[in-house]
Amino acid sequence: MSTPYPFTAIVGQDDLRLGLLLNAVSPAVGGVLVRGEKGTAKSTAVRALAALMPEVAVVPGCRFSCDPASPDPACPDGPHAEAAGVTRAARTVELPVGASEDRLVGALDIERALSEGVKAFEPGLLADAHRGILYVDEVNLLHDHLVDLLLDAAAMGASYVEREGVSVRHAARFLLVGTMNPEEGELRPQLLDRFGLTVEVSASRDTDERVEVVRRRLAYDDDPEGFAARWAEEEGALRERIAGARALLPRVVLGDGVLRQIAATCAAFEVDGMRADIVMARTATALAAWAGREEVTADDVRQAALLALPHRRRRNPFDAPGLDEDKLDQTLDEAGPQENSDGDDDPDPGPDGGGDGGGGGGVPPQADGEDRTPPRPPQGQDSEGGSPSPAPEGAPDAPGRPAGGEQQPVASAEPFRTKMLSVPGLGEGAAGRRSRARTEHGRTTGARRPEGALTKLHLAATVQAAAPHQHARGRSGRGLVVRRDDLRQATREGREGNLVLFVVDASGSMAARQRMSAVKGAVLSLLLDAYQRRDKVGLVTFRGKEAEVALPPTSSVDAAAARLESLPTGGRTPLAAGLLKAHDVLRVERLRDPSRRPLLVVVTDGRATGGPEPVALAGRAARLHQAEGTASVVVDCESGYVRLGLAGELARELGGTAVTLDELRADSIAGLVKDVTAAGRAA
Repeated sequence: MSTPYPFTAIVGQDDLRLGLLLNAVSPAVGGVLVRGEKGTAKSTAVRALAALMPEVAVVPGCRFSCDPASPDPACPDGPHAEAAGVTRAARTVELPVGASEDRLVGALDIERALSEGVKAFEPGLLADAHRGILYVDEVNLLHDHLVDLLLDAAAMGASYVEREGVSVRHAARFLLVGTMNPEEGELRPQLLDRFGLTVEVSASRDTDERVEVVRRRLAYDDDPEGFAARWAEEEGALRERIAGARALLPRVVLGDGVLRQIAATCAAFEVDGMRADIVMARTATALAAWAGREEVTADDVRQAALLALPHRRRRNPFDAPGLDEDKLDQTLDEAGPQENSDGDDDPDPGPDGGGDGGGGGGVPPQADGEDRTPPRPPQGQDSEGGSPSPAPEGAPDAPGRPAGGEQQPVASAEPFRTKMLSVPGLGEGAAGRRSRARTEHGRTTGARRPEGALTKLHLAATVQAAAPHQHARGRSGRGLVVRRDDLRQATREGREGNLVLFVVDASGSMAARQRMSAVKGAVLSLLLDAYQRRDKVGLVTFRGKEAEVALPPTSSVDAAAARLESLPTGGRTPLAAGLLKAHDVLRVERLRDPSRRPLLVVVTDGRATGGPEPVALAGRAARLHQAEGTASVVVDCESGYVRLGLAGELARELGGTAVTLDELRADSIAGLVKDVTAAGRAA
């Protein structure tokens, strides 16, 4: 086993280290989610934490790490006779993003269960992580069905494996630690709420600190054991401090006044449910124990809020995480005087707003008092056909107005719930919630012989296959004689995520202020829908003389929303260039991920200007997509009483469907859009 990088040798990253240490002191805090850019020691810190965790006592030979002082009565390896336990180091178990369900929860031998009535169970990663650390790198990329299993285990403290009426249960209580790069997509709200704390990490911009990071890393790579030996004393001291804080934790007093501050803070920031209050209370208690105190202070509450609330305030993936510190200080001050109902003339002082909280360590990066929500850009001026329109009456002449007909970005309208757009046919892509697909989870549609290990038994088909051979196999009892060849795998149909590629017209014909605002609101609504359906998204824009890939296909819909918000408009309408650029993007993505089917969403009024024969060229570009069977929909942005119907013509060239902005709304009565037709694909 390689020597881990010492926890105390990590340079900076105070918030990351504090969040991990608080969970080491009090596992009841509920784990930590580490968000940040790549290369910021996220994984290094998590792996180094295991060396600081106290050893655990286990029942000898138990594969499920039962505590000899109170063994699990339902343990599959039990019942355990009274015996002296053995101690071992706490485990850090890593859950790979591409792990199977059987690898996570364990595998049950269905053949032996049916033929012998034996619960032959091979434990999974949840059993290995019991009473230790379960670490999920890139947790935001975890498949939905694994997320569901993880949620169940985290909520119940146990894992259940059920197959055709045969069930196995074992304890699964672990410290959940996840790391993620927000650029690759956000977490589902249900899983996000399961993490007790969240910290944001970023690379230091201080030259001396960066130099020290490189120096230590190179020294570790040259001689890991020697480097670890030089930090052994600091590691030992930190390990002792954790043990001391754990011993002090039961004696820490959480007064009614502090509880009132916690409740007032959670109410003021409108967090959902009561989990935030409980996590804040446990975190503040751990902070006091970490600082060597037996009473929780207002500073502990403040620090706990900065760690426990930012990720619980997000209502959708486009909201910026963080807390308004001025509001936090005001809330704590208002709730503070109610602490001393006994008439004490010297009330407990509220937080000073200065930063460090409760002797614990650093303050999360959001603690700079700034609102991280990107400002709304100024409204643009009307323009049609690529020519800049005059400034509105009474407005100053155009200082700051870009040349060449380009208009300043306009703010998007409020997003709305959209109708379901799906790719026709039956796919085999990554699990999601948009189009029909053959999946491991969903409704059973048939049976087949298993290829490799049996994962989902089709009981009726298995019995039907075994029944004709019972006499030849000498059946004499009540049970069936089942052989391997009799087993049948259930085939299931569920939903997949798609690649939704937006091609947005940003030309002068779209630059009218109200129209572009409505267009951005519609695309933002479709992006929110893509987030909920676990799609990848990409963004191509066209205006002036060319098209560009504003955002390559990614799982980060909030990155797409940010690019959309800052999108300028103006110039001519190179529709053909936009469609050809989309064709190039889809060609590359088919090579990268051939099982993920694309859905092309063209947002335009259908006009094509600029260059020789722009309309004919756009038609030829559209027919390229039709020839390759790309499912497509055109969102018709034309407005006014007189409409040319050009978007409908474009949809016919693409072999797709045209919908207006009004028809895109889920609550619209203009018509129901279910499936997008595509040439070459059967409905």
